[in-house]
Amino acid sequence: MNLNCIIIDDEPDAIDLVELLIRQSTTWTLKAKCYDALEALAFLKNNQVDFIFLDINMPKLTGMELASLLPPQTKIVFTTAYSEYAVESYAFQTIDYLLKPITLKRFLASVQKIEQYFLKYEPQQLPNAEQSQEFFFVKSGKVLRKIVLKDILYFEGEKDYVRLATGQEQLLIYRRLKDLEEQLNPPFIRVHNSYIINYEQLSKIEDNHIHIADKRIPISEKFRERFMGLIQKNKF
Repeated sequence: MNLNCIIIDDEPDAIDLVELLIRQSTTWTLKAKCYDALEALAFLKNNQVDFIFLDINMPKLTGMELASLLPPQTKIVFTTAYSEYAVESYAFQTIDYLLKPITLKRFLASVQKIEQYFLKYEPQQLPNAEQSQEFFFVKSGKVLRKIVLKDILYFEGEKDYVRLATGQEQLLIYRRLKDLEEQLNPPFIRVHNSYIINYEQLSKIEDNHIHIADKRIPISEKFRERFMGLIQKNKF
């Protein structure tokens, strides 16, 4: 399974061991190695990963303190030499709790647990340019919701979340708008730093705004030329 992860630990030897185990035992991509919590926060602000390996006893911010600052959906594999934090760790989205020193046998068991978790609980990705799906699934609470692409009105970015709006409901997805833009095909187009719209759903364009259902969406200068070019192609 192709998963993206990072390692956060103030001990270089501990990072090197987990990195070695990842390379020997998985097809995962290690996106970064962070030696303190502040470095990790800066990385995660601009990069999305599937889960993190997180040490607990670190200077500046402990692993628990860092976990409390991350989006609540962040998946975590805690790594520590202390077993007494195990119960506390499950206040977060904890997939596993690895005690140091981490053995190959224990790591392989964790790999199986992590991959089973993502197979069972994580939603299917949105269709990309090479796919022709008419629907996809998103996770809402403990339920997987089927969303038909043509029913989507727009996506609205809200920090680390995206609000997906259809004519019947609105759902929050833990995804960045930039990542959605790279995955979605026409009729979806970016019109603003905070919006991707389904242009087949728009009813009118007025005063530099798009009207979709009862929503008035601004067109920013950055995306105006591309959007208006699309409109001109469909203008009678």
